Amino acid sequence: MDGSGGNLRAEADGPETGAAEPTAATGAPDTAVTDAPDAVGDGTPGTAADGTADDAQEPTLDRPLPEGVRHRVVAVAADAFGSFTFAELPLPLRPYARFTPSRRAKHAATALAAALESDPAFRHKVAGKLREAQPELTGALDAGTPPPAADPLDVAAAAYLLRPAGWAKLVATAGEEAQRAHAERADEETLRELAKLREEVQSLHAQLRSEAVRARAELDAVRKEGDVAHRKLRSALSDVKRAEAAQRRIQAELDEARAAADRDRAAAETEARRLRTRVAEAEAAVESGRRAAREGRSIEDVRLRLLLDTVLDAASGLRRELALPPRESMGVRPADTVDAVAPGAFSPRDIATRALSETDPALLDQLLALPQAHLVVDGYNVTKTGYPSMPLEKQRLRLLGGLAALAAQSGAEVTCVFDGADLDMPVLLAPPRGVRVLFSKAGETADELIRRLVRAEPPGRQIVVVSADREVADGVAKAGARPVASVLLLKRLARV
Repeated sequence: MDGSGGNLRAEADGPETGAAEPTAATGAPDTAVTDAPDAVGDGTPGTAADGTADDAQEPTLDRPLPEGVRHRVVAVAADAFGSFTFAELPLPLRPYARFTPSRRAKHAATALAAALESDPAFRHKVAGKLREAQPELTGALDAGTPPPAADPLDVAAAAYLLRPAGWAKLVATAGEEAQRAHAERADEETLRELAKLREEVQSLHAQLRSEAVRARAELDAVRKEGDVAHRKLRSALSDVKRAEAAQRRIQAELDEARAAADRDRAAAETEARRLRTRVAEAEAAVESGRRAAREGRSIEDVRLRLLLDTVLDAASGLRRELALPPRESMGVRPADTVDAVAPGAFSPRDIATRALSETDPALLDQLLALPQAHLVVDGYNVTKTGYPSMPLEKQRLRLLGGLAALAAQSGAEVTCVFDGADLDMPVLLAPPRGVRVLFSKAGETADELIRRLVRAEPPGRQIVVVSADREVADGVAKAGARPVASVLLLKRLARV
């Protein structure tokens, strides 16, 4: 028996596995199981046979075992558990044989309590271990005089295990005392907690009142600040609106000033161009005067000579057309003494009154047949109207060839003007006989050069300007020239 008990204790002291393995339990020697009755039935007051007979006659509890007593009984049984052999353990407790006392008390509490209640032999074995551990307490209970200073729970647990006379009363009394002590402790704890809570509530009330007063003060301050901020915001919004209105007004004035400045700048640029043109014309006139002076005659003499030639040619033409004899041979006729208005000579404007179309080539022939007629041609305006797909050089050569033939046929003075404002250097060109070729200077258009040519002629000379530009036509018409369309010249050149 001693050898088998030693094996069980060695297994219990080994590594914890959480539960006893059935294979290990069944693998214990058979002598441990058979020897267990001999170990229990040793003739002591706590033997299993005597205990079973006594328990049948002992009183039982009429209520459940108090909680504190039950925990104390389970703790005593868990402490004594490790001193039993595997065979001495009841079957429900054998899976917990390898547990430590602390784990056994935690996980096997229900099984231990059930085994102590239903297995008197196991209970007597645990009681025997208790006698060995606490002989004074167990001796006093056997004598029927529990020590007054002992813990009621220890007394009740020992009475439950030893089952002396009146043990049920001892257990009930100890349970009541334990409950009363627990209730007293709970009441004291509750009173202390209640007093503490009251203090905390009073402190919280005072804190809440202080917080409420401070919150009211802060709320009033915030309200005042909000009112001030609201007034400032309204004032700022009004200022912003006024500033936006002022900005719009200033922007409108600025736009108007910019527009006026643009108009003034445009007018100044136009005036500057006009003044530059006048200056250029004046410089050209001065240069022409200088050239005339160097040649021994002035521009005015040339103008007078041209005018005189025009008048003489016109008079000769009228004389030939009327077949009049010389004035010296006719003398004064009676009709010559009558005061009346004599008919005037034909001019370019008078020819326009005849029944000819503005694009009829015969109209150009009549104009060029006038005495001392001067034909001024806007070169590129004519070429781009008649043959725009050709290169500029070929346009110029074709036009100048036609003008040379026209000059030879009509005997009129012919001047062809090309736009040279964008030229970097003079164009290399050999003018044909009877045709004067001119290019405008840098910064000057052909239209301006044509107007200067017209103004350079003496009043009364027959000047015909060919251009489809309405601005050019209106300008030369005011200066006394006769404008004709470019199509008219193109049709006339087609007949050459």
